[in-house]
Amino acid sequence: MFVHRILDTGRLPLFCFFVAFIVTFVLTRVNVRLIRARVRWFKNVQAGDLHIHHVVFGVVLMLIGGVTSFATPDGYDAPYVIAAAVFGIGSALVLDEFALILHLRDVYWAEEGRASVDAVFVAVALTGLLLLGARPVGFAGVEDDTGKDSLLNPLIPPSIYLLSLVINLSLAVVTLLKGKIWTGLIGLFVPLFVYVGAIRVARPGSPWARWHYQPNSRRYRRALHREQRFRYPLIRGKIWIQEAIAGRHDLILADHLQRQRSRMKDEHMSASGPTPPGPGG
Repeated sequence: MFVHRILDTGRLPLFCFFVAFIVTFVLTRVNVRLIRARVRWFKNVQAGDLHIHHVVFGVVLMLIGGVTSFATPDGYDAPYVIAAAVFGIGSALVLDEFALILHLRDVYWAEEGRASVDAVFVAVALTGLLLLGARPVGFAGVEDDTGKDSLLNPLIPPSIYLLSLVINLSLAVVTLLKGKIWTGLIGLFVPLFVYVGAIRVARPGSPWARWHYQPNSRRYRRALHREQRFRYPLIRGKIWIQEAIAGRHDLILADHLQRQRSRMKDEHMSASGPTPPGPGG
C-alpha cells in the first residue's frame, strides 16, 4: 500500500513533510509542557536575558528546506525528500507559535494561544487530504499519457471548468465569511461542504453576520441558537482534545486581567445605579 499510494504517485516528499511535521509538533509540545512544569534539564533557550522562541528556528529551517528544494536538480530524489522533511520540521515550529506571530506578543499559554493549535490541526488535515490523493477545487486528478496526474480533465470543456471553478471558489469564500473555517477549507477538496456551508446560517460573530444580520432579527436569533446548541458542545470537545495534546491554555495575561477588572467595575456601577447628588448638587 505504501509503494502504491506514496512511492508510485510521487508523494514521498509530501509524506516526509507530513511525518516530520507531526513528530516535531508532538515533541515540541512535550518539551514546552515539561518546561512549564519546571522539570529538570528542560529549559527555554536564552541568549542573556533574551528568550529565543522556537519560531525563530522554524523560520530558519523553512528557509533551508525551501531553498534546498528549489536548488536540487531534477533526478536527485534524496536531497529533495530531505528538504521536504526539513521544511516540515520548520513549519511545525512556526505554526506552534502561530498565535505569537498573529498577536505580536507571547500568548503561548493564554486563551489566544489556542490559535496555534488550530493552525496545526488545519495544516495536518489539509496535508492529510493531499496525501490521500484529494485535489483542491478545479483539479480532476486523472492520469494523462505519461501516467502522471494531470491538473485538468481533458473531457471537460474549458468554459465549463472555469465556470465551476469560479462558483466553487465563490461559495468557499462565502462559507469562510460566515465563520465556518473548517467547512470552507475542507470544501476546497469536497465541494459538497461549501454548498451546504454557503446556504446555512452564518455564525453570530462572523463578518457575514455583522454585514447582513440585524441584532434582533430572526436570522441572528437563529444563528445564536445554533451556536449555543450545536457549536458550543463541539468547541468544548475540541478544547478537550487540544488540551490533551498541547496542554492547558489557562494563563491570564496582565491586560486581560485589567480588562476583567474594568468590566466588573462597570457592571458594579451599573447595578448600583447613579450616584446621588451631594448637598450642593
